[in-house]
Amino acid sequence: MEKTLLGQAACSKRNLLMFLVPSLVGILLFMTPVSYNGDLTIMIAVLAKGLQAMLDGHLTLIVTLLISSSALMTLFTKVVKPDWVISHPFLNSLFNIRPIWLVSRLLGALFVVLAYSQTGSELVFSEVTGGLVLNDLLPVLFAVFIFAGLLLPLLLDFGLLEFVGTLLTGLMRPIFRLPGRSAVDCMASWLGDGSVGILLTSKQYEGQHYTQREAAVIGTTFSAVSITFSLVVLAQVKLEHMFLPYYLAICIAGIVAAIVVPRLPPLSRKKDLFINGQARSQDDEAIPAGQSTLKHGFNLALNRAGKVEGLGQVAKTGVHNALDMLFGVLPVVMAFGTLALIIAENTPLFSWLGMPFVPLLELLQIPEAAAASETIVVGFADMFIPAILATSIESEMTRFVIAALSVTQLIYMSEVGALLLGSKIPVNIFELFVIFLLRTLVTLPVIALIAHLVF
Repeated sequence: MEKTLLGQAACSKRNLLMFLVPSLVGILLFMTPVSYNGDLTIMIAVLAKGLQAMLDGHLTLIVTLLISSSALMTLFTKVVKPDWVISHPFLNSLFNIRPIWLVSRLLGALFVVLAYSQTGSELVFSEVTGGLVLNDLLPVLFAVFIFAGLLLPLLLDFGLLEFVGTLLTGLMRPIFRLPGRSAVDCMASWLGDGSVGILLTSKQYEGQHYTQREAAVIGTTFSAVSITFSLVVLAQVKLEHMFLPYYLAICIAGIVAAIVVPRLPPLSRKKDLFINGQARSQDDEAIPAGQSTLKHGFNLALNRAGKVEGLGQVAKTGVHNALDMLFGVLPVVMAFGTLALIIAENTPLFSWLGMPFVPLLELLQIPEAAAASETIVVGFADMFIPAILATSIESEMTRFVIAALSVTQLIYMSEVGALLLGSKIPVNIFELFVIFLLRTLVTLPVIALIAHLVF
């Protein structure tokens, strides 16, 4: 009896340490704001920047080789079907993919080779299309994916999400119709990078913690742009002195969109089923009788931490995370990001799509409505293009509205949109465009109201 009690005490102590130590390290790395070179960011982003600096001059070649290897390996797997790939669960899931993703990887490989070698059509390798994606975006994503992928188990596997989720379910469920753990995705995106939030959401969906609807909503709603990038956008329109009202407008408009847009199609039509087709149990988030929310969350966290067999298992999960993003997502970002920028830079499509917004902008009394309308839909290609176009607009109020709107639209194909398409999160490109338009229609009046109060 005494030995049994001692064993239980040792197990309880182990679980407590397994919960506290990795979770605290995870909070420090992913959710604790730090100042770096005058910017507010998180440690994961600092580590990523350090890796970029260390590999400076070599990253574009590394990324080109990774994307090309991914395409060739996927094509080889689909044609030859080697047993050493098909029989290996991870390799099979990585390279034995649907035809549409094979095409996207092949297209991404074609674009990245042309952009790196600067051969073929300038439409592809130009510094505002494929060159922009290869030189400016992919090196950043490569470094973020390495550290976020390897270290994400600190947030996922040791009970932190169970603990936080239980505490915040009472807030997140009634307001956003989401599990409490989704607040962690939002915080990681807000302080660090939207790509971290998407990676976190995708892994939670694959782990059957989010349903199809929840994953789609979180991925398109809470993968917010970081404070640092928001400031970069504001600096581009020369309104840095207005950061406080600008970021207040972003936060208020973002909250309104998070409440409204998920209650509209296509997000409202997503099934509340897990990736395996099962529904969430009705008492899944219920607090047992006689237990406080805090105690129940703590018990769930300890139980989750107790399932970790060893650090080798955690390291293996981290490596799989990183490889999944590097080989699976980078080619999609190159393919869809380049295509979107080619359309934005070389066709009037986005200007035409922006014309119906002129009456709305005039109704909201936004100066230079016609010029502003040209910036609205082009944000679907890349978030920074509206800010670039807005520099020629004289009205400070209009530039303020465009800068805030481009951030709250959230879904842009040169990064977030392509990341969502490359992940397991159940959304397609048409749905992303509809969600982009809905976010625009919902957030624009909110931002315009705040702009009228400020100016």
